Amino acid sequence: MNSKIEVIIVDDHPMVIEGLKSLLSNYDILSVTHTFTKGMEAYDYLLANDCDVVLMDINLPDISGIELCGKVSAANTKLKILGMSTHNDASIIRQMVHKGAKGYLIKNASADELYTAIENVYEGKTYFSHEVQSILAESSLKNIPHLTRREKEILSLIASGETTHQIAGKLYLSPLTVETHRRNLMQKFDVNNAPALIKMAIDQKLL
Repeated sequence: MNSKIEVIIVDDHPMVIEGLKSLLSNYDILSVTHTFTKGMEAYDYLLANDCDVVLMDINLPDISGIELCGKVSAANTKLKILGMSTHNDASIIRQMVHKGAKGYLIKNASADELYTAIENVYEGKTYFSHEVQSILAESSLKNIPHLTRREKEILSLIASGETTHQIAGKLYLSPLTVETHRRNLMQKFDVNNAPALIKMAIDQKLL
């Protein structure tokens, strides 16, 4: 490789961005050219500018990383997207890949593994960390999404017919937080509405 691999980071936490920039600065072949904390700002930039690899988080304040991955991939089929998140649920990982991601890492990955992942997807290969491979393998045997305690609470209240504002009041959360949990549940079950979510949860004996 004669030139540097240009990397863009999309993550809603500035401290995570700074940490990633620091890690990647140890590799001369890599150059972090831009960073974004909002998905649509990254999308607008990528419509008008080129880069080699995008490190993309799932949880963004304005759009799901899965949706953003699909939009960016549709607009630029040559762009290499590497999902990187704390989410370790197989359904989330599969959706990210379905939307065009060339690889996926959990955020506890080492600097060397991150570098290897970037290099692989840049060269047109796919890359999934050993942890992600294990998650996908286990899921193929038992395709039931893992839910957090809070997600289980909200799922139960959705099934009871509660609205977002009613759930927020009962759990002392903001409506925005409840909507984020709703969106994560939809993604984990790969559905688009509450009735389908409830049906899937019942079928998998989670309700």
